[in-house]
Amino acid sequence: MPSAIEQAIRQIVEEKGLQYEAVIDAIESALGAAYRKDFGDKNQNIETKFDPTDGSMQVWDVKTVVEDIDLEELEHQDVERRQKAEQLALQVEDARKKGEPIPTISLEEEIVLRFNPKTDIMLSEAQILKHNTKIGDVIRNELPQAEEFGRMAAMTAKQVITQKLREAEREVVYNEFKGQEGEILNGTVQRREGRVVLVDLGRTTAIMRPEDQITSERYNTGDRIKVYVRQVGLTTKGPEILVSRTSEEMVRKLFAVEIPEVSEGSVELRAIAREAGSRSKVAVFTSDESIDPIGACIGQRGTRIQTIISELGGEKVDIIEWNKNPVEFITHSLSPAKVISVRVDETDHSAHVKVNADQLSLAIGKGGQNVRLAARLTGWKINIGEEEEVKEVLEEKEVAEVMEVTEEKEENNSTTTLTP
Repeated sequence: MPSAIEQAIRQIVEEKGLQYEAVIDAIESALGAAYRKDFGDKNQNIETKFDPTDGSMQVWDVKTVVEDIDLEELEHQDVERRQKAEQLALQVEDARKKGEPIPTISLEEEIVLRFNPKTDIMLSEAQILKHNTKIGDVIRNELPQAEEFGRMAAMTAKQVITQKLREAEREVVYNEFKGQEGEILNGTVQRREGRVVLVDLGRTTAIMRPEDQITSERYNTGDRIKVYVRQVGLTTKGPEILVSRTSEEMVRKLFAVEIPEVSEGSVELRAIAREAGSRSKVAVFTSDESIDPIGACIGQRGTRIQTIISELGGEKVDIIEWNKNPVEFITHSLSPAKVISVRVDETDHSAHVKVNADQLSLAIGKGGQNVRLAARLTGWKINIGEEEEVKEVLEEKEVAEVMEVTEEKEENNSTTTLTP
């Protein structure tokens, strides 16, 4: 039967999802801190080994062998180190007053300045303890066992083990969600803090900032929502997971989840333009002539695209066939409006589009949304104008009437001469 200590360790491992070795490391660090508190001194580099089967421990003072340093040189380095520390403190204080970046000491300066008696031992001293010792060797000197720790040492150990376990748990959560960066996860709205929405993802809470929220949606406590993991970072307070409902990549991921041809790669999403909560345009392409890319995305009776629209909270989604010919692509992108002609200007990467009068408002869209999304989708600056069919008809009619009047005058007065 495992000991009570080992059973407790196994329980912590299962509850927090930690590695067994990480918990043992935390216990050893805590025991080292407690030993230093009651039995050690400041120049000891304590290292412990804990045996969970019987609760015993071993303690060593670990030092690295370095070259001999003259005592006067060591004192000089110590004085120089203190001076540099004081100088740095003054620079930091001055920088804070001026609002400038805080200066730091470089690693090279730190190495030159220090001989650390806590972690280092001079070669001559090391050879007294162990013959044939050379520079770079590590000497482990076993220390007496601790019979019983005092109250302060026990409190120190508790604080250390709590901190170490919290750090290990944060690292596990960070690594788990870092691997899910760029994916869509199911979450539950936990609460609001000002304009920020906190989303429970199970093992941790994610943050949805105002710019990542759809303005037309209401996020009530307990609501289940799908979110896109936009960024995962590690801060002093633990992992910070930023999620979004407005990202264009969320549309891409939903297409990959709901449409097998997209996940397999036979249908490609070449471009996406989105105004979250209102409308999205998606340009699709396939090199397989046997596949209709638009039909594959819509699905039988629109089942596939309706699922995506539902996940996006009712947001409209226009599926457009991508074409390497900019004229064709721009024509498709302005759907559902019917385009008469497109003239592209390569110099300023703009396109001049003509539509019938009854299609002008449809091509522009409410608040200019349709043409705005089309421009973002294609990457071209689009100018839309009304086709002047009516004007041309009127002009032709006026010309015909003038010609008729002229012919009548010529017949009535043969002596009249018309000059241009």
